[in-house]
Amino acid sequence: MAYTQTDLDRINAAIASGVLSCVVNGQNVTYRSLREMERVKAIIEREVSVRPARSVYYFTPAGRRD
Repeated sequence: MAYTQTDLDRINAAIASGVLSCVVNGQNVTYRSLREMERVKAIIEREVSVRPARSVYYFTPAGRRD
């Protein structure tokens, strides 16, 4: 599943308000406990925080080096 920042914001809002259901990844989800919500939140945080690798190039007098 591809989670988004919106999913993370929604689960944070649900935790803050004390409810056990919210919309995550386009689906209405009801959790069994706060502990379960926090586990899912951690999964979403890890996925949202992953960024694609960036390329780094060095320029020297002899030309570009990868």
